[in-house]
Amino acid sequence: MASLSSIRNFPISQRRIINSLLTTSLISNRTSVLPLSFHSSASAPISIQHQHHRSYHARRSPSTRSFTSTPKHSDFHFDTHHFVQRLEREGLKREQAEGIMTAMAEVIDEAIRNMTSNMVTKAEQEKHQYTQQVDFAQSKSELQLMAKNDLAMIKAENERLVTEVERLKQRLREEITRTQAGVRLDLNLEKGRMREESSKQELKIKEVDTRIEQEIANLKTNIQASKATTLQYLVGFVTGCSALLMAYLRFRV
Repeated sequence: MASLSSIRNFPISQRRIINSLLTTSLISNRTSVLPLSFHSSASAPISIQHQHHRSYHARRSPSTRSFTSTPKHSDFHFDTHHFVQRLEREGLKREQAEGIMTAMAEVIDEAIRNMTSNMVTKAEQEKHQYTQQVDFAQSKSELQLMAKNDLAMIKAENERLVTEVERLKQRLREEITRTQAGVRLDLNLEKGRMREESSKQELKIKEVDTRIEQEIANLKTNIQASKATTLQYLVGFVTGCSALLMAYLRFRV
């Protein structure tokens, strides 16, 4: 059975024939870009088949999601028997033709595996889209729940603040009432003290007035006494002077 290294040893004409036959077969029988497996039979065409089966089960807490994705079996046929017969008609032996077909199948299978390593199927894409939709719905519900919880917390905090403000208002009113009562008491005490001081001052003023009146009366009495004494002295002096003057006049006459 031939291999890739043995194909390189074929004549150029045979290699051209193999290349043209392979190109014609690939164009007429397009294969899907999926991993391939090859089966050979002498009485029936060789088929390149790919069967893909995958089950997916996802669970997530607290919300549970479960789904199963099973893509349909896909069969991609490539008539390798016909390709081998054409190689034999071109002058190759049976073992060489089958070896070339096996080697080319391995190359094609490896190339397709490399191409499909980073690709996803439609079922996987739909599964991923569904997962995203479920995640979005869950995120939306979680956001709504968080918003409701935040709103409830804000309302509770607001009510607590309102209650605290009312309590502070009541306490402030009590403090104001108590302060006003203390101020009124102090004012009343101060008024009483001022009235007492005013009464004392009035008594002192009355005493001073009485003393002044007494002093004035005493001064008046002293003045009257001084006047009487002065008049007595004046009368005596005038009388003496008159007597002397009359005596002088008598002696002179």
